[in-house]
Amino acid sequence: MSASIFGLPRRTVLLGAAVAPIAACNSNTGELVSPPTTSAPGQVLAATTEIPVGSGKVIGDTVVTQPTAGVFEGFVARCTHAGCKLSTVTDGTLDCPCHGSRFGLDGAVLRGPAVTPLTQVAVRVAGGNIVAG
Repeated sequence: MSASIFGLPRRTVLLGAAVAPIAACNSNTGELVSPPTTSAPGQVLAATTEIPVGSGKVIGDTVVTQPTAGVFEGFVARCTHAGCKLSTVTDGTLDCPCHGSRFGLDGAVLRGPAVTPLTQVAVRVAGGNIVAG
């Protein structure tokens, strides 16, 4: 007879663990954080007029910035320290609401505890819009 856990055969438990969805846990809040999703190539994220020079905007799991006039950059809107979602761009920086990490409009770490820059995603301008890809 095989070993069991909570009345389930060991094989069932192992198979269930292998196919279970994977999620991360924010170690400070205990909140489950799903992996960020990326926008489909060609998907319109925002009009260029919605992203002020020297600022940016969070659109879903992407943050689009315009550090200088006509230059748009895209990043995954998650802090590289613990995966917390970045929700706003304030005074030219992206601030993590969990631990206070601060990132520049180019994704560079300005203040820790994060040590890794934001993950860049491809964006481009097409017909007055910022699009993924």
